[in-house]
Parts: sequence; C-alpha cells; structure tokens
Amino acid sequence: MGRATIETFLRYKHLLLNLITRDLKVKYRRSVLGILWSFLNPILLMLVLSAVFSTIFRNDVEYFPVYLISGQTLFGFFSEATNGAMASVVGSSSLIKKVYVPKYIFPMEKALYAFVNLMFSMVAVAVIMLIFHPPISWTIILFPLPLISLLMFSMGLGMFLSAACVFFRDVQYLYSVVLTAWTYLTPLFYPIDMLKGSFIYTIVSLNPLTWYVTYFRNVVLYGIPPTLQQNLLCFGAGALALVLGTWFFKSLQDRFILHI
Repeated sequence: MGRATIETFLRYKHLLLNLITRDLKVKYRRSVLGILWSFLNPILLMLVLSAVFSTIFRNDVEYFPVYLISGQTLFGFFSEATNGAMASVVGSSSLIKKVYVPKYIFPMEKALYAFVNLMFSMVAVAVIMLIFHPPISWTIILFPLPLISLLMFSMGLGMFLSAACVFFRDVQYLYSVVLTAWTYLTPLFYPIDMLKGSFIYTIVSLNPLTWYVTYFRNVVLYGIPPTLQQNLLCFGAGALALVLGTWFFKSLQDRFILHI
C-alpha cells in the first residue's frame, strides 16, 4: 500500500465509516433483539457444538466451551469478512458506475464491518469465561494482537476474492466449498494434537487460521506469552496477504467497469 493509496483512504474515511454504519443498521433493522444477536449467536452456536463435542473431547480439552467459542468466533469473523468482501464490488456496481469512489473501499469496508461485529462477539467470549472461570493471566491483555493480524489476513484475501469475483462469478460458489473444508482443517472443536502422526496434521499446522486461533487461545485461555516467532508468523502472514491482495486488486480495478 503506497503513499497515494493511504492518502486516498484518509480522504474517503468518512465514506468508509458511513458504509459500516449503514451495514450495521441494515443487518439489525427488522430484528427485535438487534445488535444483541452479535452476542447471542456465538453463545447459541457454542451450546449446540458443546453438546455434541464436549463428550468426545472432555478428557482432551480443558475448559472446552471457552476453547470452542474462542475458535468459532475468530473463524466466524474470517468467514464473514471474506464472504462480504468477495461480493462487495459486484454488489456496489450501481454506485461505482455513477461516481468515482476508490474501489478498494468496498472490500475494506466489509472486512472492517465484520471486525466491528467481532468486537461485539468478544463480549460473548468474556461471558463464557466468567461462567467457566479458567485461570486468568496477564497475557489476556495481548488478545488484540492476533485479532489485528487476522483482520489484515482477512482483508488481503477479501481484496483478492472481490477482484476475482468481478471476472469469474463462480468464485463465490467455489469459495463456499473451500471455506467448508477450511472449517474442518482448523482446530475449532478438536485438539490439534489428536492429529499427530498423520498427513492431515501437517496441513492443519500450516493453516494460517490455526496460527491465529492458537495465538488467541494461548494468551486468553492458557496464559502462554507469544514467542517472537509466533508474532512474526502471524503478523507476517497478515501483512503479506494484505500487500498481495491489494496489489492484485489494484492491478485489475481499471477493468472492473467493463464487467460489473
């Protein structure tokens, strides 16, 4: 992201905020509970999955409900951010055709909107921690670090998907299949150690979502300080995805108008 890109972003920051506010209002417009669903949804999903998997892994994962909700909340953010970003340019075609707006604003806004929802969902994580009271360590104050790195990774992938979707609409269907596989290849409801000795363990270990979920659980649930290698790996993956995604998006954006 060059200086010109940053200056353009600052110039249109008010539009970005307005789009995020609009999406929040639209999502909860006809909902009785409104924004509380961002808090209730991860808890209800955690209850369902806990009922199924807590019996299977009760001896393998301590504080399983906290383990489960922490993983599913981060993956839920990733899914919402990338899916929203993927359809953002095509979905904003009428506005793009009428006025000049930096096109990367649209996938960026979807990722930031999902991040706002993630912050509400963090309340649900805190509530479950209060109920099951795992040991609290000073490392919990580091919880924003994996979230920021994951935001960068999600935004970068979202940029790539949004540009690809303009030219090849089937990307959205292919990505739904990829995302389903990605769910099971991320240790959300099972301990990664149970895969040791198998080829799947290598795949899961190389999965960036595994890095972010593990980092978050370590500092929030287990009180394990992050290593320098862990910080470099998570932040580096996020920064690389953002740089490559932005480059790919900007290299194609001048041709968007011909396909939306």
